[in-house]
Amino acid sequence: MITGYVNDSGRLRQVEGLGEEYDGVVWIDLMNPSHAEEDDLEKRLGVDIPTKDEMEEIEISSRLYYENGASFMTAILPSRADGDDPEMAPVSFVLAGSRLITVRYHEPRAFQTFPIRAEKAPMGCDTGEGVLVALLEAIVDRLADILERAGGEIDAISRNIFQHKGAKPSKSRDFQQVLQSIGHKGDLISNIRDSLVTMERLIGFLGQGAMQRKSDKVIRERIKTLSRDVRSLADHDSFLSQKITFLLDATLGMINIEQNAIIKIFSVAAVVFLPPTLVASIYGMNFVHMPELNWPLGYPFALGLMVLSAILPYLFFKRRGWL
Repeated sequence: MITGYVNDSGRLRQVEGLGEEYDGVVWIDLMNPSHAEEDDLEKRLGVDIPTKDEMEEIEISSRLYYENGASFMTAILPSRADGDDPEMAPVSFVLAGSRLITVRYHEPRAFQTFPIRAEKAPMGCDTGEGVLVALLEAIVDRLADILERAGGEIDAISRNIFQHKGAKPSKSRDFQQVLQSIGHKGDLISNIRDSLVTMERLIGFLGQGAMQRKSDKVIRERIKTLSRDVRSLADHDSFLSQKITFLLDATLGMINIEQNAIIKIFSVAAVVFLPPTLVASIYGMNFVHMPELNWPLGYPFALGLMVLSAILPYLFFKRRGWL
């Protein structure tokens, strides 16, 4: 599907297809383009539209390059990032003259919200380069929103681990679920880090191209601001990654503590019942000459001795704070 946008006093206005208003189109968005659509656009623009396989190449030289006077840039962007399992896929940005061509095979949120905002307010979308910078700003804002949400959820996990109030955590906390939550957040942060790395390279490449093209000073300043924003987001992502690692270690430590507490209960119970077992074993022997066998109070005496021998270790452990 091909969607075109024309400049309307600094705003974007969507047009159907690329018919009569083709000369005024500053942004062409290709969503799951067919081979026929790619061929038609390549003939009109004189540039080679990257295929899906070419977009998925991991070499920098395959993602950032110049060809026939056009700049080709590819970044990994998330979609469906409101959950913990976003779809990560490449998006290519082709700056050909005064036009921007974007090629994508998924739906990042910025591609839905940016055209709506650019239609209502002027955002410097007079040229394809201006559209690209404004679109990248929307993408960076979206990545910042994802990290902010992930940071809040990580803080909630931290409070669940360290600030839980309850006498028996093992009955009220599901550490398996906590570990799953930490794992999901770790995957999300890792995916966003990969996206930020590709965005940082793309913006650096765009800044070099802007210097060579002698672009407007405002555009160059906005690109520098984008670069600083991406670096700050990368630092925040690293902080969240370290916090996730800390929470993972802390959760495993909590599991070990609770396991040790369970083992301690069994150990104390074994020690408490050991003296009564010894008394019962002594009076369970079948010797002929045992003074207590013919004693009328022998049975209650043995029972009382066993109870006393169990209470004394219990009181001792209680006093030492082991229970």
